[in-house]
Amino acid sequence: MRRRWLPLLGLLLCGCAASGSWRKPGSEPPAAAREYRDCRALAASAVAPEIGIDQDILATRGNDWQRAQFGRLASERLRQQTGDRAAAIVASCMRAKGFVPGP
Repeated sequence: MRRRWLPLLGLLLCGCAASGSWRKPGSEPPAAAREYRDCRALAASAVAPEIGIDQDILATRGNDWQRAQFGRLASERLRQQTGDRAAAIVASCMRAKGFVPGP
């Protein structure tokens, strides 16, 4: 079941602002892209346990939720919360490195 979430992790992190939208005075685009990749890796490792917990919840409660027609909504909510957390980690990491969101 956990393998099903691996592509999701990539999608969650791709949903974050692209490296080109972060600016830092005196920084070249390749440096911003490198720092962004580092921040994405940090976010991926930070939310990996959360994804595992979400998978376990869905695996154990999935049948109950499906019978109550709640499964899809619960699954989407868990993914959205994890995606939001990953995006916040990336943004915080980039700001800590001196970058600001660009236009």
